[in-house]
Amino acid sequence: MWGLLPLYWALLEPAGATEVLAHRMVWSLPTALVILAALRRWAWVRPLLRDPRRLGLIVLAAGLISVNWGLFIWAVGTGKVIEASLGYFINPLISIAFGVLLLRERLRPAQWVAVGIGALAVGVMTVAYGRLPWLSLVLAVTFALYGLIKKGVRLDGVASFGAETAVQFLPAVAFLVFLGSRGEATFATEGVGHTLLLSLAGLATALPLIFFGGAAVRLPLSTIGLLQYLAPASMFLLGLLAFDEEMPPERWAGFLLVWAALCLLTWDALRTARRSRARLRAAAAAAAASARASRTGDGKAGDSGPGETGEPGRRTDRPAVAGTPSDAAKG
Repeated sequence: MWGLLPLYWALLEPAGATEVLAHRMVWSLPTALVILAALRRWAWVRPLLRDPRRLGLIVLAAGLISVNWGLFIWAVGTGKVIEASLGYFINPLISIAFGVLLLRERLRPAQWVAVGIGALAVGVMTVAYGRLPWLSLVLAVTFALYGLIKKGVRLDGVASFGAETAVQFLPAVAFLVFLGSRGEATFATEGVGHTLLLSLAGLATALPLIFFGGAAVRLPLSTIGLLQYLAPASMFLLGLLAFDEEMPPERWAGFLLVWAALCLLTWDALRTARRSRARLRAAAAAAAASARASRTGDGKAGDSGPGETGEPGRRTDRPAVAGTPSDAAKG
């Protein structure tokens, strides 16, 4: 659904990118409220309102995703869907770079190679476009920063969607009133179909997010990571086949480099996940063996009666063994 959104935004002509973005923000809030009411998920509201730091992060996240949404809608309207798809392809590489620069994470060798290939791809794309591919880079950076900030907010998908759209709502309404006062709004001037499509922009925004949240708790993280490549792949194909955008050889070279970097990242992630699972299984087996050995040792120690040796130390140690079940119950 995320990959097919360019088709939806293209249907909203002649509305400009800023008007579409404002409607997307305005109609997202009632959509979020209906979903939250249906799920009865309000417990997060009061703790959030009492935490100025998290509120500030929500405002920042809302600003970043607004820039991301607006640029993407503008890219669809100006025939730059392929360039926009490149931004979402290189987003994982930008996220890894942020992990190193901001979180001081240590990269595995394969990740370093993938980031290097990604940087080379940006250089090739700069030659291909005759300029820095700023649209792709801004889309990638804003989305990576958005994900980084949401780690600090600690809200699930539906709750954070509701909080962010609450921040976006009033500025978006004010902008639409301003457009209407200038006679530049298309909401009520292009027919019922156009009005309905603009009104459903919130649902078009919310549904993929809800499905993603549902999938995230049911599927392995490695599977989720792979599936996220479907959206930019769909955008790329739409730009190439539906919007008839040009793809000269040098642009193909840049995309092939990005895809090679993503293949390397995926291979490394799957290999690391397999090794982690193997280590967990080995640790669990070792713990089970240790527990069995401990139980066997306790049984052997209990074979001798409390008065066999006549040693005072032996007799005082017995009540401690009898108290063990209550300790286990506490655990």
